Amino acid sequence: MSSDRLRLMAVHAHPDDESSKGAATTARYAAEGVEVLVVTCTGGERGDVLNPGYGPAPEGLEAMRAVRRQEMAAAAAALGVRQQWLGFVDSGLPEGDPLPPVPDGSFSLVPLEEASAPLVEVVREFRPHVMTTYDPSGGYPHPDHIMCHRVSVEAFAAAGDPERYRGRGEPWTPLKLYYNHGFSLVRMRAVHDALVAAGVESPFSDWIDSRQAREVPERPVTTRVECADFFAARDAALRAHATQIDPDGWFFAVPREVELATWRTEDFELAQSRVPSTLPEDDLFAGIRGTEHAR
Repeated sequence: MSSDRLRLMAVHAHPDDESSKGAATTARYAAEGVEVLVVTCTGGERGDVLNPGYGPAPEGLEAMRAVRRQEMAAAAAALGVRQQWLGFVDSGLPEGDPLPPVPDGSFSLVPLEEASAPLVEVVREFRPHVMTTYDPSGGYPHPDHIMCHRVSVEAFAAAGDPERYRGRGEPWTPLKLYYNHGFSLVRMRAVHDALVAAGVESPFSDWIDSRQAREVPERPVTTRVECADFFAARDAALRAHATQIDPDGWFFAVPREVELATWRTEDFELAQSRVPSTLPEDDLFAGIRGTEHAR
């Protein structure tokens, strides 16, 4: 990697997560000349076909993996970012009461240091100034999202330590770690209220009610990145994941003019920082840009 450009690494669990969480932000930074790398932990092999217009589902893990790799390549192109696989196998989303165990060999069952080692290697090769990932809950309780959080935090902590993960590249110390706020209740309520005021049916009513009923805590937002000019790139990336995203479904139920008038940012929580930064921020590179750390 070049030494004179800012670098951002977004770590995600499955192909399509990069398009539904922080996508417009990565597209904005890439367009501005920041080197952006999306790291995808699993192949999404156990994802269901969620788009009713897609047709028959690919049969078997290998077939689904191949399709989702093609979708991921198209999404990365829409966002203007690079993308790299870690190569782990999707755990699937257990459902039922009690929850069934995840299949053997799945990402969420891999011991932490074994699962983190390839990410540490990618961090040391790419040398990001900033990393983004999920909060400790995973954003929602998918076992791969929770594991993605764990390996990201481990890589952020360990990549700069020459005594750890020997043989996995030259140490590099990332400077800031952020959590995505993809499913913020505050944002959903603001857009919901704007839709109701405009006389448009809101797709968020049941979700807001269920979140409030479960008393899901709202995590703090420290950083709001203006990225409305890149909502179209985000939408194109979402549509690229044709097995997962219904173009007539939930993700596209909010008229873009309402979204643009109501919420023009993507929001993040600064989880760890090794550089001084004044909160709130409007830039993931606050405290880095224009300093000796931007190398």
